[in-house]
Amino acid sequence: MFVLVEMTDTVRIPPWQFERKLNESIAEELNKKLANKVAYNVGLCICLYDITKLEDSYIFPGDGASHTKVHFRYVVFHPFLDEILIGQIKSCSQDGVHVSIGFFDDIVIPPESLQQPAKFDEAEQVWVWEYETEEGAHDLYMDIGEEIRFRVVDESFVDTSPTGPSSAEASTSNAAEEVQKKEAPYTLVGSISEPGLGLLSWWTNS
Repeated sequence: MFVLVEMTDTVRIPPWQFERKLNESIAEELNKKLANKVAYNVGLCICLYDITKLEDSYIFPGDGASHTKVHFRYVVFHPFLDEILIGQIKSCSQDGVHVSIGFFDDIVIPPESLQQPAKFDEAEQVWVWEYETEEGAHDLYMDIGEEIRFRVVDESFVDTSPTGPSSAEASTSNAAEEVQKKEAPYTLVGSISEPGLGLLSWWTNS
């Protein structure tokens, strides 16, 4: 679920922090810059693990701050494909079941990856597994807040960095920007279409 990623960055330390230890100032600046941010094709950055190398610091004309090239390792949330995770159902929609694991909410289980046969209950706004037994079908509801075990089957990264205007049509470009802002930079796709996966209560109560 969590991996150590080697990174390199140039860190700017303002003059009023010169009285502090360099490592402490750099660690604070790196966490300000990266913590809780998604690095494209890397994952969700959590916190600094350690600093492996500090290169020479430079002060450039017109800027009293020091600039130091830093090699470091960062803790990143990036589950591998086929990893089993446990989360909570955040909401349900026609697009599938939306899951949260507390610090990360952009997880979706699409309808085709649910236990089958499944249907969406419009009145309750939840997905239902129509579990077949000898006595007939039983409706097992995927209620909001329930704990769910799922397998990571896919991931997608979206580059949400700002881009300049590409056309003179202001209205269409503004609409496109609004859609882009709402798009998650990192999304996990899950599946519960195999025995043992799905709501924990399905298997612990049986």
